[in-house]
Amino acid sequence: MADRFRSTEGLIDALAAAEFDRPPALVSNAHITGLGVARALDAHDVPVVALDRAGGAGAGGAGGGDAVAHDGLAPPSDAVDFAGAVTYPLDDLDGFREDVESIVDAAGTEAVAFGCMDEWVLSYAEADPDGVRLPFAGSDTLDDVLNKSALYATCEALGVPYPETYRLAETAASGTREADATVEEAADALGFPLVVKPELKRDFEEAFGTNVIEVADRGEFADVVAAASEEGIAVMAQKRVDIATGRDHSLASYVPPSGSDDALAVVGNAAVRYPRNFGTSCLVETADEPAIEERALAVLDDAGYHGISEAEFVYDDDRGEFLLLDVNTRPWKWIGMPVAAGANLPMAAYAAVTDATYESEGVEPTRWVYLRDYLSLLGGDDAFWDQLSAADWRRLVSGAFEREGNLTTGVYRPSDPGPAAKLFETEFVDREYYCSC
Repeated sequence: MADRFRSTEGLIDALAAAEFDRPPALVSNAHITGLGVARALDAHDVPVVALDRAGGAGAGGAGGGDAVAHDGLAPPSDAVDFAGAVTYPLDDLDGFREDVESIVDAAGTEAVAFGCMDEWVLSYAEADPDGVRLPFAGSDTLDDVLNKSALYATCEALGVPYPETYRLAETAASGTREADATVEEAADALGFPLVVKPELKRDFEEAFGTNVIEVADRGEFADVVAAASEEGIAVMAQKRVDIATGRDHSLASYVPPSGSDDALAVVGNAAVRYPRNFGTSCLVETADEPAIEERALAVLDDAGYHGISEAEFVYDDDRGEFLLLDVNTRPWKWIGMPVAAGANLPMAAYAAVTDATYESEGVEPTRWVYLRDYLSLLGGDDAFWDQLSAADWRRLVSGAFEREGNLTTGVYRPSDPGPAAKLFETEFVDREYYCSC
């Protein structure tokens, strides 16, 4: 277990004193998603180095003079061997590259990178640090998948349903494709409320603090588009989908370089979100929806993408069908669900670029719960009814869920108590970790 979150220099010194019998995994970020990836790899004895930017309440607890502040939940996990700070790539990509190359050099062996948020996976691809193997497609392919304008054009060509969307003429100069409509034309076609989305969300998130904005009228719509134009960001107007609550589905998959015919995939139903309807997943179940798998893999195949991804679909009550919203070319918050179901996507990705081997023995029905959000929903939403049984709660409290049943968790595991204990330490203090995943 990583006994502390180290400074970059302290991490380099620690790695120089260690020995590795296989390439370690570099997992970024070092929070909930990174924790899920670390546990998946640790189950196959892959050494894990968790990398993130520093920040938080202070070093605290055990450690030495090289410990730095970090509030993420992965470093206390028994699945993480070393943890430390690197230059945040969105602040300084060259500095990030130099840090990672120094870390790999100190370890004395090549490493495998797992980016668990868009900025990390794109930065690993763009920086392309020496000695780092990437178990996913390069930056050009990533851009094609993450560019929503290109994604929806692919959907149109393949006949994959997606929400009604218009590229706006007012920001077309910053876009990668021709405009479909002006602000006025899009407003007339879509009505209100509608949502404004960027082609590429990184710059939009930095400018607006979110990756989607819902607008209620023409004035708000015009203001958001004008602000995006000033920032040089191409945006689209999209119909606000009348989403059927509890019917959001995603394809969780690893597509190897050989293509989608050899993909390892599981469909998950985000049965419960927190907050309800528009929040992040807190209860996810395996689902039998072959059309979702077929459509998602067709989009990935058309883009030439290989690697881990989540293709997000919502069910449109008005149209009576699933619509593709987005594709995340990385692990995500409930990555532990497909792992527990029998599809260890991180290990499949690791094996593809190393001498390790991995083969799924089949997928079993499984549920994943993030107890922090689920309990918040139970305690704060009178309209929500508990979807776990008394037997589920007994297994959760006793820890028996780790040995029996079909339920797994996002952070809480009695066999690996450090992350849940740290969550208690940070939950009731007046500060916020920079990333919820």
